[in-house]
Formats: sequence, C-alpha cells, structure tokens
Amino acid sequence: MVDLVAPNVLLHRAWLDARDEWGRDTVQHGSGLHLTGDVDTAEEFAAWVHRLNTLSDETLPVGEDLVHATFWWMVEDGEVVGSISLRHRLNDFLLHAGGHIGYSVRPSARKRGLATWAVGQVLARAGERGIDRVLITCDDANAASARTIERNGGVLEDVRDTTLGRTRRYWIELG
Repeated sequence: MVDLVAPNVLLHRAWLDARDEWGRDTVQHGSGLHLTGDVDTAEEFAAWVHRLNTLSDETLPVGEDLVHATFWWMVEDGEVVGSISLRHRLNDFLLHAGGHIGYSVRPSARKRGLATWAVGQVLARAGERGIDRVLITCDDANAASARTIERNGGVLEDVRDTTLGRTRRYWIELG
C-alpha cells in the first residue's frame, strides 16, 4: 500500500535510490529538490528535509520568489516511489506556468495509477486548506500527466508557451 508521508530523514537511502533512478539531472516535479544543492550526505539531506517541512509553516518567511508549500513523498514498503507538493498560493510564475500541485513518479513505479491517486489525495488537502480552485500544469507533450489531471477533474484552460516550455494549464474546482 502506498502512503503520503512528510519528508523524513529516515528515508535518506530510499530517496537517493529514487533520485538515482530518475537521474541526477532530471527535474523531479513536486520534490523541492531545486531548493538544495546536494542531498548525498546525511547532513545535507537532513537540512533539505528540514527546509521542505519548514516551507509549510505559514508563520515563517519563505524567501523571495517562493510560496509556502507542503511536500509529501509517496512511499510503498519503505521505497520512495514519487513526490508531490501543494503550493498554498500562486505567485505570478506559478499562475502562468507552475500551478498549485507538482508531482512525479519514479520510472519503475509508473503506469500503476500512483500519480492519479496522489493528486486526488492532495486535492482533498487543498480543499481542507480553503483552496477552492486548483491550477495544475504539465508539459504539453506529457500525455500521461494530462490524463492524471483530467482523471481528477481538470478542465483545460489553455496551452501556452512558458519559461517551462509549452505548458497545458488545467483548473479543478473543489467542493
């Protein structure tokens, strides 16, 4: 069974295994990996995990160009199979290109419905936070991600060129 868990230092080895399967230079949407330099040592990993968990605390500043966000890892039998994040609000960049939710599933765990399940779980949590309209985007060429969003009620607003490339923008109305 897969669970969504908060980033945790006990999953260091499992995270590194997932990262290495994706590839060190591959963007892992929803992971927050862009917020750190490296995570190989226990100290670097612990600092990154702390940073990810701190970003959800709206009483603390997050820094310029960032918004508060909550991160989860998809974990199955002690293995990190994916990551997902919920941004608590949209800044200009997120409204144009990035959206409220980012997610990715490691290659060996794909085609099992994990992304669809995880997005559904995080949409419920977005509703609990009072977010009533959620923007989710994906690369225009990523048919699997488009299906994931559509299975969760995503309605395509448009396809546009962004700093992330050609991007499909979907809105999901909650409650």
